[in-house]
Amino acid sequence: MLTRAAIDRVVTAALDEDAPWGDLTSETLIPENATARAELVARVEGVFSGAAVFAAAFTLTDPSITVEQRVADGHRFAPGDTLAVVTGPARAVLTAERIGLNFVQRMSGIATLTSRYVAEVAHTGARIADTRKTTPGLRAIERQAVRDGGGHNHRFSLSDAVMAKDNHLAVLTQNGLSVTQALESAIARLPHTTHVEVEVDRLDQIDAVLAAGVGTIMLDNFSLDDLRTGVARIAGAAQVEASGGVTLETVRAIAETGVDVISVGALTHSVSSLDLGLDIRIETT
Repeated sequence: MLTRAAIDRVVTAALDEDAPWGDLTSETLIPENATARAELVARVEGVFSGAAVFAAAFTLTDPSITVEQRVADGHRFAPGDTLAVVTGPARAVLTAERIGLNFVQRMSGIATLTSRYVAEVAHTGARIADTRKTTPGLRAIERQAVRDGGGHNHRFSLSDAVMAKDNHLAVLTQNGLSVTQALESAIARLPHTTHVEVEVDRLDQIDAVLAAGVGTIMLDNFSLDDLRTGVARIAGAAQVEASGGVTLETVRAIAETGVDVISVGALTHSVSSLDLGLDIRIETT
């Protein structure tokens, strides 16, 4: 999903926002012939994400800048590790510095947090997945970071799969059909390749949804006991997803109920950027 075109589009917009008419400070204070060497250094431990996005901030500013990656996406690093080295015209390096850091700090923060959730459920068969609670315009970038942290992506957009919630079901059943009949009628109109997921918030809703032959049933804000009961009732006839208020403190117990997927909005909507710094040395001739 994170294509070259997507990276260029997002990074170009960020650069245009930050320096719409150029970098007045660098152009005023830094000699035109000055060169810079900048090292991306970790201040804390974590999981790296955002190599291509970080590099694009510099190369889109000035194609003569070179970026050497020292750590690959998805790899762990320790405080003091050099993650990348940037060399090129000093003015351009300084212009791109903040945008490059903003992206790589946020992406590495997401990857690091995701890796912690993944570690908590590693002894089970549960997947950690993100949600659509992403920063508008940055979904592809943030979801790449989730993958770099060992997590999985939910549907990318509203166009990718059917996901029926309570409001959708209320509309579907207004004409007198049962939940099962309404879902069966809707599924019959879909291509056979389209995945259908239905959210339920009570145990007594499961049987009617299951009878329609959906692919995934989401158990939303269920207690641990109800999750175990739901998993047993579904008995492999559909994927079981748990969602709602999942935290690092609760995810292990949720995974141990036997669910297949645990969706965690906090991976992208409540993450803190990781403390990475760009140590720059400028030389003039």
